[in-house]
Amino acid sequence: MAHPDAPKDQPVEHMSDPDEAGTRGDASTAHQGAIPGGPYDGGPYDGGRDDGAPTGPAGDVVDWYRRAVDLLDSGDDAAAAVLLERALVTEPSSPALQEAMGRARFGSRRYAESADLFGSLVERDPTDHYARYGLGLALSRLGRQEQALEHLAVAVAMRPGRSEYDDALRQARATVDARRAAAS
Repeated sequence: MAHPDAPKDQPVEHMSDPDEAGTRGDASTAHQGAIPGGPYDGGPYDGGRDDGAPTGPAGDVVDWYRRAVDLLDSGDDAAAAVLLERALVTEPSSPALQEAMGRARFGSRRYAESADLFGSLVERDPTDHYARYGLGLALSRLGRQEQALEHLAVAVAMRPGRSEYDDALRQARATVDARRAAAS
């Protein structure tokens, strides 16, 4: 579930460091070598404690976000979630981090968690078309087609011509129509 407006260079918003807010992700630095046996690439560990055990991902929240989005785009949702969990501890109210975690949860088939994350984004900003799309997809996977239909229709109305939005709405409508026909 890639973000249609900015699949690779989505702005990092609402981060605590004002110098980093609004910067764009740089995928070129995301994969600079694997940690053997580590959950993700890109040198995520900070070198470890004195006893040699890793303490967590290297870098700051913006670095974690950038690496997580790159991992999402490459299909490694579980590894992205590891970075995003760490980032959300530091910046729990960041919409960019919540959106990325919603994508990671959706990609990991954790649809209820994805719906919760996208739902909180929609509550915060009802005009967020991508949050509506993500919420609609997650609700659809949970079998809540009527609710999904509402959010997907709003996403399509806000961003007409997005093929992924149109396709999701068409599928949800077909499912609702089939269920209604079967109940008759």
